[in-house]
Amino acid sequence: MRHSLSAAEVSELERVDALAADLSDHLVDRTDDIDAVHIHRAQSMAVQRIVSELLRERLGFDEEVVIEPGDGFVTRARPDFYYPLEHGRGVLAEVERGGTTTNNHDLKDLWKAHISPNAQHLFLIVPNANWNESGARRERPFARVVQRVGSFFGHPRREVDVVSAHVFGYGRSS
Repeated sequence: MRHSLSAAEVSELERVDALAADLSDHLVDRTDDIDAVHIHRAQSMAVQRIVSELLRERLGFDEEVVIEPGDGFVTRARPDFYYPLEHGRGVLAEVERGGTTTNNHDLKDLWKAHISPNAQHLFLIVPNANWNESGARRERPFARVVQRVGSFFGHPRREVDVVSAHVFGYGRSS
């Protein structure tokens, strides 16, 4: 989270943290199902469907909604999920797989939250590890994403216009 929060942002963050705790529990509860679909050459949609069971069906996130552009920005940002906290404030949630760090999807998602006038919080759901064709681990995106996204918080000089980012790892790591 940002180094300095207003009283309203602290209160809002409590709501966001509760949503994050529900998502974390869901990912743990569905570990076997996620591991079954998180395999080499699988589509990210397979993992997104499992995440959607909680975010869309139980918590009320909207799926694949176009975020309205801000002043001066021409964007048709379409996050995997969006949750409105109140008018003009909300949470973006993105599910990533193979291109999380190799194609900088994590940083693109952070940028999407930064430029969106209606999103102040980001949930990044990323693999603990990705696998090659032989079943060997080829990379560990979760650890890299935590470091990369974390570098945009904690000091006013580095901060973006995002109040908080929660990074969730899914799938086995070894």
